[in-house]
Amino acid sequence: MTQYFINKFALSEKGAKDLVKAIIACTLTYISFMFPVGLLYTVLRALLAPYIGGVEKVLPLYVYIIISVIILVVIWIFEKIQYDATFLSSYEESANQRISIAEKMRKIPLSFFGKKDLSDLTTTIMTDCAGIETAFSHYIPELFGAVLAVVIVGIGLLITDWRLAAALLWVVPIAFAITIGGRKQQDKANKLHDNSKLERADSIQECLETIREIKANNQSERYLEKVDKTLRTSEKMNIMAEVNTAIFVISAQMLLRVGVATLVLAGAKLITVGKIDFLTLLMFLIAASRVFDPLAMALQNLAAVFATELKINRMKEIQSQKIQTGKGNVEFEHYDICFEHVGFAYNKKENDDLEYVLNDVSFIAKQGEVTALVGPSGGGKSTVSKLAARFWDVQSGKITIGGTNISEIEPEELLRNYAIVFQDVVLFNNTIMENIRLGRRGATDKEVIHAAKMAMCEEFIEKMPLGYQTVIGENGSTLSGGERQRISIARALLKDAPVILLDEATASLDVENESKVQKALSRLIRNKTVLVIAHRMRTIAGADHIVVLAEGGVAEEGTHEELLNAGGLYHKLWDLQTKSAEWTL
Repeated sequence: MTQYFINKFALSEKGAKDLVKAIIACTLTYISFMFPVGLLYTVLRALLAPYIGGVEKVLPLYVYIIISVIILVVIWIFEKIQYDATFLSSYEESANQRISIAEKMRKIPLSFFGKKDLSDLTTTIMTDCAGIETAFSHYIPELFGAVLAVVIVGIGLLITDWRLAAALLWVVPIAFAITIGGRKQQDKANKLHDNSKLERADSIQECLETIREIKANNQSERYLEKVDKTLRTSEKMNIMAEVNTAIFVISAQMLLRVGVATLVLAGAKLITVGKIDFLTLLMFLIAASRVFDPLAMALQNLAAVFATELKINRMKEIQSQKIQTGKGNVEFEHYDICFEHVGFAYNKKENDDLEYVLNDVSFIAKQGEVTALVGPSGGGKSTVSKLAARFWDVQSGKITIGGTNISEIEPEELLRNYAIVFQDVVLFNNTIMENIRLGRRGATDKEVIHAAKMAMCEEFIEKMPLGYQTVIGENGSTLSGGERQRISIARALLKDAPVILLDEATASLDVENESKVQKALSRLIRNKTVLVIAHRMRTIAGADHIVVLAEGGVAEEGTHEELLNAGGLYHKLWDLQTKSAEWTL
């Protein structure tokens, strides 16, 4: 059973074992609720014996009180065991699942994230895990516990009187059949509801992230209408999902009550023919309330489990993703990066063929040299730099560093050797000091400040109210684009790794600061392998080696002078930028 729960609900081994314990605890709790029924039956039979022609010994009152107290204690013990086995265990498993998903996402190639938006992943980690937490603490244990308890109690009732038991319990399998039979319709409605929730979360997040652009283009009213539409759709889908569930669950629950009616009719018939006495019928009527109450909840929980499985499948999708693996503690004799006939595709076409953005790309970025990647937009420059850091794995060919295929190196081990400055800078809602220290954990404040000075951050940091201890807001919202980029460069300077990747590292800087930062970068790149992407041709004119990328392939390569003399694409790009620099209003 443990393995079944692991496969069915994406549980850890401990979580599955805890779920089995929770089911057993719920079963025992439901069975213990029958003890008062048995005691009541015994007391009534003893008290009414003289009136119904029987002979029963009436025990002293204190004996019944003691038995009642014992029953209450037993029920309390089972309730306590159930609480610990369901709630506490489910909270622990929920925490473990969130950590497990986060760890999985840390090792999944970035190609996965290109297919998912942020709100989708956030919903999976937060909302779906919370929903599954509720399922493990309520729905699943109570469902299995109620069914097992009814089976055990039902066997007891059948032994007591099979005719009354049959009259009472015949509705149970039909009620479950109705609920299970409506699963397809419930799944369809629940899926529409979940999709509408994702669309709602996505639209709200997009609105908040792009509020500046929306206001700047005077589109606030129009965009809010779109958000309102997603909210109304989500509300409609929510009601539809609830109605679809209610149709089947409530119908099944109403059918359970028919069992009481048939019990009364059968009992009355059996009493009139002298087959049973009134107390036996009374006991079955009392037992019916103790049987049907958990069963009615079990039907509701069954429908909830159906809805939960959609969330579980979303989690399984993440857990089933192939992770990047490789060797750790790799030592390199040198740090030359070599692309050998590399082919790469982000997506597939409709006919399932790969849609390549890089095709047969080959070049070498040597240690101690600056290798620049230039070319028209969409030529594959940024893709090349990210492949060099193994953010994705190539479909064909190979990329090596120091002669070792990077696909054979554990990604985090590989990235210890890289300092990266991308065009899109990401900062955290923390102090400037900690944002720079991200480059090298454990760096002293003195080392952080030195890196900041080299990246020309000092001039704007000194103007901050708390200097290096100033919190800069989410993604550096209180900073300008150039200031954010200089902090990113300071990180790279602090890390001081043997391989440097610069993707438009000075794009947001003015001419004066660009010159200063380039001086800092010149100190950073000594005796290192450097890959530079820049659209400003003058930025890379002094590079040791220039690779011109166009339409996913290497169009030409060489030094600045060699490429100008060749009169190819590089010469054309150089001429275009030279002419545009002379343009004035």
